[in-house]
Amino acid sequence: QVQLVESGGGLVQAGGSLRLSCAASGRTFSVYAMGWFRQAPGKEREFVAGISRRSGNTYYADSVKGRFTVSRDNANNTVYLQMNSLKPEDTAVYYCAAETNPTYYSATYYLGRHYDYWGQGTQVTVSS
Repeated sequence: QVQLVESGGGLVQAGGSLRLSCAASGRTFSVYAMGWFRQAPGKEREFVAGISRRSGNTYYADSVKGRFTVSRDNANNTVYLQMNSLKPEDTAVYYCAAETNPTYYSATYYLGRHYDYWGQGTQVTVSS
């Protein structure tokens, strides 16, 4: 089992920044990649960013490319999501997720159903 705990959410004005953290514990050696997803009220969950734990390869949704940066600290089993130039439409609950199967990750990173473990989420609210 892998446990994930997100932190760093909050209320910020449009144009501001936040950094989310996701701390992993348990069988972290089994984690191949980590992803960030978000879900706004009344909307489906959507992929935001992903990172391969070993290679550091990163993946982004078009809506956040150039504004968000995903990074990892393997020594501390933590993944970060730096969010800059935030917009009201970024308002959502943000979740981190862990993927243990490396097969085809470069093609499936955006599919939530491929991730094995999920955190509880952290609320991000961007005011206009």
